[in-house]
Amino acid sequence: MNAMNSILSKAKTEKNGLAGIALDSYGSTDDSVAFVHKDSLSENHPPSPGDLHAAEQGIYFRDGRRRIDFVLVFEEEDPGSKKSKRKKKKAAESGEVKEKSPEEKNDQYRKKFLNNLRKAGCEMEEEISSTGKKTITYIKVFASWDVLCYYAEELNFRAPLQAHPNPSENWSAKVLESLHIPNMMDQEVPNKPLDYYTCVFKKSKLDKFLGSENRDTFFSNTQRHRIVYEILATTPYGKRKRAEIGIDRLIDEGAFQAAYPLHDGSWKKPSHSIPAEQLNRRQVLYDYWARWGCWYKYQPLDHIREYFGEKIGIYFAWLGLYTANLIPAAVVGLLVFLYGVVTMGTNVPAREVCNSGGDFVMCPLCDENIGCAYWNLSDTCTQAKIAYLFDHPGTVFFAIFMSFWAVTFLEYWKRKNASLAHHWDVMDFEEEEERPRPQFAAMAPSMEKNPVTGIKEPHFPDEDRFKRMMAGAVIIIFMMVMVLIFVLGVIMYRVLISIPLFQSVMFRAQASNIANMSGACVNLILIMASGIVYQKIAEKLTEWEMHRTQTEHEDSYTFKVFIFQFVNFYSSIFYIAFFKGRFVGYPGHYNRFFGLRNEACGQGGCLVELAQQLAVIMIGKQVINNAQEIIVPKIKNYLQRREVAKGMEKSSEPARWEEDYQLIENEGLFEEYLEMVIQFGFITIFVAAFPLAPLFALLNNWVEIRLDAHKFVCEVRRSVSERAQDIGVWFNILDALVQLAVISNAFIIAVTSEFLPRLLYKYEKNWNLDGYVNFTLAYSPPGAMSQECRYKEFRDKDGSFSLFYWRLLAIRLGFVILFEHVVFFISRLIDIMVPDIPESLEIKIKRERYLAKQALQDQEHIMAGGLAGVGEEDEGGDDEFAVTTQGRKGATRMDAGNVYLSVPTADV
Repeated sequence: MNAMNSILSKAKTEKNGLAGIALDSYGSTDDSVAFVHKDSLSENHPPSPGDLHAAEQGIYFRDGRRRIDFVLVFEEEDPGSKKSKRKKKKAAESGEVKEKSPEEKNDQYRKKFLNNLRKAGCEMEEEISSTGKKTITYIKVFASWDVLCYYAEELNFRAPLQAHPNPSENWSAKVLESLHIPNMMDQEVPNKPLDYYTCVFKKSKLDKFLGSENRDTFFSNTQRHRIVYEILATTPYGKRKRAEIGIDRLIDEGAFQAAYPLHDGSWKKPSHSIPAEQLNRRQVLYDYWARWGCWYKYQPLDHIREYFGEKIGIYFAWLGLYTANLIPAAVVGLLVFLYGVVTMGTNVPAREVCNSGGDFVMCPLCDENIGCAYWNLSDTCTQAKIAYLFDHPGTVFFAIFMSFWAVTFLEYWKRKNASLAHHWDVMDFEEEEERPRPQFAAMAPSMEKNPVTGIKEPHFPDEDRFKRMMAGAVIIIFMMVMVLIFVLGVIMYRVLISIPLFQSVMFRAQASNIANMSGACVNLILIMASGIVYQKIAEKLTEWEMHRTQTEHEDSYTFKVFIFQFVNFYSSIFYIAFFKGRFVGYPGHYNRFFGLRNEACGQGGCLVELAQQLAVIMIGKQVINNAQEIIVPKIKNYLQRREVAKGMEKSSEPARWEEDYQLIENEGLFEEYLEMVIQFGFITIFVAAFPLAPLFALLNNWVEIRLDAHKFVCEVRRSVSERAQDIGVWFNILDALVQLAVISNAFIIAVTSEFLPRLLYKYEKNWNLDGYVNFTLAYSPPGAMSQECRYKEFRDKDGSFSLFYWRLLAIRLGFVILFEHVVFFISRLIDIMVPDIPESLEIKIKRERYLAKQALQDQEHIMAGGLAGVGEEDEGGDDEFAVTTQGRKGATRMDAGNVYLSVPTADV
């Protein structure tokens, strides 16, 4: 309460009986306060210099008072253009005058839509830009105070009750502070949003809410955007029976080309020097977040959420936490790899291979009759040394470490998510009854009454949808079979390319490496190409399935794409990890496929090949994706600007709405989440084979955060802020990957690694591993080859499995069961011991509910009891006004009948 009083005590005024308004730097820690008369901030106040500057930047109507909440854009061909004349001539020659042309229909739709918007209370202003070939019309939309209040209640917006200190904190900052180490990651971001206790907005209780005297700033920009978008999405432009409703469907019909809220001015700082507090929000985000120079700084999550909304804020919070948690994983993985480098000289099996000379004559790696020769094991000396880097006792420890790391990361994210959801006022957020998607409404065959709303709306029979989903499932299975065929093709490629390499004396030693690396590159190309094709197919299938709401549509699309990409990216890796070299046979009895001998693992073992495959696919995918994120938006931006700017006077500086129209459309977060979740699978499911995977993921994510930040701030149109309390279905996918990772790493250590065979040999034969290489090499059966040779297997001379093989198999199965049971048990213990909601947060929530009852009492009771006083409970307010925290601007204090409101100077 002392912190609360310190914030509220800033607002002081002269004792002249008039209410004063404290003009505080928005989010600043400066104690200096300026005052103006509250009447100067009434609805009809003249624009201040800051407002006039903003009007010049194009974010206000021409009067400089009404802020642009939304912009609608449509294009028309110039009547005098050649294209327009050709269309008129063609129509006149054909004599088709009975039906309206698409242009006439769109014009009719627009007129009716805009007329209905005016009836809904929206105020509009038109700007026309002619390019010579076409006319671009920009319609600026503004929502009046009464409209805002009405929809704020309808949409269950929350309004501020009491101010309190911003609770944002970082555990790393606390650790560094306790160790007295300077925190290079910290930065003072100007205009930090303040925090408030909030409750559901009710216009009847308007005087109870902080800042209600200033109608221009009471609702934030993102709230105004959501309200106007709600009006745009529900306003009809034709017959309701045909579901001719909403701006989204109008854009699909071509009546409008775009609809977007404006950015808060340019992201570029002015040429002259200005204080950081006077930067607009977009400039603050660029200067303190999207610049490449900020790669090591904390993300300003409150600013991101304030500008883009909770959904995008949650994504960057998750990505930031994931990247931060990769640091210990990357450090441990690097240490494990360096341990292998340092101890490479102590590897007895590798020394035996290198010193064997001609002692071990190995069987040909392909058939003798096609020219493959016998070879000496010592030829693979380098390969045996490299194999130790990825297959030593440290990798077993790292696999266990990463299993616990993944579980701990998800648990910590649940706690972080709960704190953010409470801090951002979305902890109890539930989506309203969703309206039908525009595409669904346009294609639905019938109208039926909605059982929830009782309103007739477009309907598609569940039975027909189920049939379509089953048909879609068949197509998905077919596509996954195609992926497996591609994998089979890559296997055959490796076998065929290996034959001439094994025949060559020069390339024989490196034949496996060359075949594996080139095969991995071919596989990567097939993966990226098939992924692009399948996403197009999945999009068409999901549209065809006719899902009613956008949420259902997105969930179905997410499931399809992830299942396919899972098979697409991981199938070849699973093959190498668990199947390659298991079905080769032995000399004289080799298993064949299409006349070719089945693939065998190289002398270094399959774990080295698995590491190679992982490195090529994971790193290659990251490089390609980052190149796409850098190049593709710039190309799209160039084409969009070129198309819009055709015929415009180069000397004229484009207005804000024109500049934003030249940006590309925001495509959402699906691709960003998918990329990160696939990466998460690489660093958890197969981490035992590639300890450096977390390090490469960390380097990629440092780049990814800046690329995404730059894209959202500088390259795409501002999207309508969406509320969200978590990362949605992606958390369930991450949790499933963690469970799979435990089982996968257990099998990699038990089946693919040499860890258990060496351990059993130590126990039964020789603790120093002397003679281990000779022990692992079997002799070819008599008469099977032209001369006696060795091959890597635990078999007797007649080709039967030895007793050591069966004992090893039992130990492998026992290890898998023990490993996954221990890890799952400890993981479950962590889950139970670490609550999803921190105890301090639960206490805070209870405290806020108590304060809500106090804050919503009559003003006299508040003055009498103070913020900590106990008064009579407001009847009916217990459930209706449950309080959470919300970051907003300013603070208010009620004292002696006067109201003081702290607002940012730049906004007044």
